[in-house]
Amino acid sequence: MWVASSVALYSFNLCTLYLPNTSSGQRRILSISLRAVRKFYSRLKVIQSKHQKDQESQLVFICTHNSRRSHFGQVWAAVAAYYYGLTNLKNFSGGTDATAFNPRAVHALEEAGFVIKNSSGENPRYEVNFAEDAEPILCFSKKYDDPLNPQKNFIALMTCDEADQNCPTVFGAEYRFAIPYCDPIEADGSLEEASRYDERCQQIASEMFYLMSQVLP
Repeated sequence: MWVASSVALYSFNLCTLYLPNTSSGQRRILSISLRAVRKFYSRLKVIQSKHQKDQESQLVFICTHNSRRSHFGQVWAAVAAYYYGLTNLKNFSGGTDATAFNPRAVHALEEAGFVIKNSSGENPRYEVNFAEDAEPILCFSKKYDDPLNPQKNFIALMTCDEADQNCPTVFGAEYRFAIPYCDPIEADGSLEEASRYDERCQQIASEMFYLMSQVLP
């Protein structure tokens, strides 16, 4: 299984995370810029406040089709919360519409070391496993107000500009923040397809680990 091996190490302009990929026995190095650190400042304050009050934080990562970036956000936030022992932080994802969890995004997570089981159908349900003592993450495309997601008092994190613009009000959300990422769909069918998905997967991984690493006092 694939989990982080150490806390974040900081340099002047990068937050660097050293992560193992047990499938290959090698360590990955993920970095985030100070610009990304600033992006999470206000989001972090909200989660920190809830954590200090021993309140549960429910994060819902939202993009248009809940097929790529929002799933990366949900999965990596769950792994990072598990690593830092944030048991009162729950992670979900959804879209303004529903299609399917894109197989290219699924493959990027498998390349990162996750063990993923899936069902068949037009919108398969995937069980994403990352630790033997943790519940698998259920991933499939759905609208953000799906019954499996929290219906109120959650933190909406908009992972794409389109969803951010087309969904100015997220019903039930206590807070709403934009954390847009470039869509790897732009590389679909090209020679850069796999590397673009891996790049986005790693970027979101590093930023979620940074976010969770700062929740604890």
